[in-house]
Amino acid sequence: MLVFRGVPERATTSTVLTIGNFDGVHLGHRALLQELKAKARELASPATVLTFEPHPRELFAPEQAPARLASLRDKIELLAEAGVDRVHVCRFDRRLASLTADQFIDRILVRGLAVRHLIIGDDFRFGKARGGDFALLQQAGGEHGFAVEAMRTVDFGGLRVSSSAVREALAAGDIERAEQLLGRPFVIAGRVMDGKKIGRGIGFPTANIQVRRKRLPLAGVFAVTVSGIGERPLPGAANIGVRPTVAEGLKPVLEVHLLDFDRDIYGMHVDVNFLHKLRSEAKFESLDALKAQIARDVADVRAYFQSRSSDGKTHG
Repeated sequence: MLVFRGVPERATTSTVLTIGNFDGVHLGHRALLQELKAKARELASPATVLTFEPHPRELFAPEQAPARLASLRDKIELLAEAGVDRVHVCRFDRRLASLTADQFIDRILVRGLAVRHLIIGDDFRFGKARGGDFALLQQAGGEHGFAVEAMRTVDFGGLRVSSSAVREALAAGDIERAEQLLGRPFVIAGRVMDGKKIGRGIGFPTANIQVRRKRLPLAGVFAVTVSGIGERPLPGAANIGVRPTVAEGLKPVLEVHLLDFDRDIYGMHVDVNFLHKLRSEAKFESLDALKAQIARDVADVRAYFQSRSSDGKTHG
């Protein structure tokens, strides 16, 4: 898959295109991408995604912007796994936001990407003040020679599949529901960093995963697997939050205690797959009280994975 920063002034090849943030690349996104690939094969043009960085709400209302389900790196990897040919990452700034809907069509779709066929979500809006919609795109398509198709809504169990629905499930601690909507476990990827060795000092060494996101869509203690260390995902207990027992006002961190594991993995880039929530994060009166709770958490994680094994489910 080819990844481009921005959109060229003049396209060198036509495209079959979809546009969106694709946060999390959930089941609804995947259904749209399947349609995109099928149409791209039919028209012998690259299946192309136009996405934005940062999320528009991070520019206009950062305090109200949703917690991201995936970093830009993770999103690009998920799009590649879905079989996309090209991704254009367009910087969303005030200059781009000031383009009218007609200017967006002319500069981005017609000149920059030479769209032959455009597939969009049923609620897609674009241009200054969100002035463009499906009807305007259809009209422009008639004038410029490209077709426009609206992707049907994807439902799962009566719920519309969306990034917002995934965030709501994660915030509520319903990790299994989030996995159903995503079509895979929710994952946070990052590099294992050197920590303060607090976990090791109380008998439960942890891998400290670098988290670059300012806001996280979930918090608490979880049963997880970690991929990227060995041939198979390794089971563990993860804490994600601000560690209120350790200090006040800390940035969110992700710590994982791997079961029956004792190797130096500093510097490795790993994926933490969230499978089940055990409890919410809590503040304890002492490190001894925290140690006792971690021991219970680890026992609960072992019981969780034993029950999965008895049910015939594999880790990861």
